[in-house]
Amino acid sequence: MFDTIRQVFKPQNKDIKSRIMFTLIALFIFKLGTAIRVPGTEDITSSLGVLELINAMAGGGLKNFSIFALGVMPYITASIIMSLLQMDIVPYFSELKHDGNAGRQKINQITRYLGIGFAFVQGYMMAFAFLGEGSTPLEYMKVAVILTAGTAFLLWLGDQITQKGIGNGISLIIMAGIVSTMPTMFIDAYGTLVTANANLFVGIASFAVFIIIYFSIIVGVIFIQQAERRIPIQHANKTVSAYQGKQSYMPFRLNSAGVIPVIFASSLVAIPATIAGFLGSEKVTLFITNYLSYDTAIGFILFVGLIIGFAYFYTFLQINPDELSENLQKQGGFIPGIRPGKETSSYIRTILSRLTIVGATFLVVIAGLPIVISSFTSLPANVKIGGTSLLIVVGVALETYKQIESSLVSRNYKGGYKR
Repeated sequence: MFDTIRQVFKPQNKDIKSRIMFTLIALFIFKLGTAIRVPGTEDITSSLGVLELINAMAGGGLKNFSIFALGVMPYITASIIMSLLQMDIVPYFSELKHDGNAGRQKINQITRYLGIGFAFVQGYMMAFAFLGEGSTPLEYMKVAVILTAGTAFLLWLGDQITQKGIGNGISLIIMAGIVSTMPTMFIDAYGTLVTANANLFVGIASFAVFIIIYFSIIVGVIFIQQAERRIPIQHANKTVSAYQGKQSYMPFRLNSAGVIPVIFASSLVAIPATIAGFLGSEKVTLFITNYLSYDTAIGFILFVGLIIGFAYFYTFLQINPDELSENLQKQGGFIPGIRPGKETSSYIRTILSRLTIVGATFLVVIAGLPIVISSFTSLPANVKIGGTSLLIVVGVALETYKQIESSLVSRNYKGGYKR
């Protein structure tokens, strides 16, 4: 890691340093926008509940009703729907999926338009929920348009980071938002566990355990992201001695879906709360609080089920065993002891299923542990989703670090590696 940092600051890697600087400036602009409140609105003083994760991803923008209050969550919702539509539900989207780079660009364009549409709907709902019934339809519309413009700007900013900076722009914006709210989360945890505790020793011990849990989450995420299963591959045009001398592998990550399942699951859990705020019904709000909140048994089980479901869904969306088997056969490769074709496809599917259940279980433990602990300690809502937030931050940070490292290795390989 330290060697990679040292390589970044070498004169021949000036462009990579410029990309990193561009990324930091773009993220600073995002954070600056979270402090600009929508005209005519005030800070939200009520508890956000399951909407706390949206607030974290928006860098605290929802709590103070900033122009970036929605963050990129509408785009994530659109991505979920587009991913479902590509699963042979709508033939048009299935064809785009297999249409190479042009098809992916078209899907990305449609996803962005759909995300902006969702931003307007969610913006209107939030305006109605938090401004109250005393406002006029024109005021609701004004707030909805401002929030939609904020989301549209973040999508553009994310694209600029992806093209001119380092890493995936949308993911980095989410990570930056969460990182900026983490100090508040730890301050709230300290205030609840230590300051408000009559027994100072017990309070400090509880806070120490809290810190240990979060360091354990970091270690767990790194383990999940780095762990992989290597399946040996042999090519028909290679001799046995050559095969033994240089082994080829097909690597499958323990958690191929990354942090996407947690983001998707959290987004879906937050949707009912947004709708309840729009309806303004106390009965609906009470039902969601009692049954769909993270700290209720049903809500927690739903959250866990969604994480596992999306882990399987996104893994097999990214890795198609049939296509992988077909491509391997075309290249003259095969898995020793496994016949090419359907048998190889079935073998890969079995391996992926076993890896995914282990990876999904780790995700559930890491995301759910703070929620379970918080239910016994009465910690605030922003602490309960802290495990999910930390999971996202570490996952995105690792992916970004790998991209920087890959860029440096590629550059050194082309120009000759020099220390």
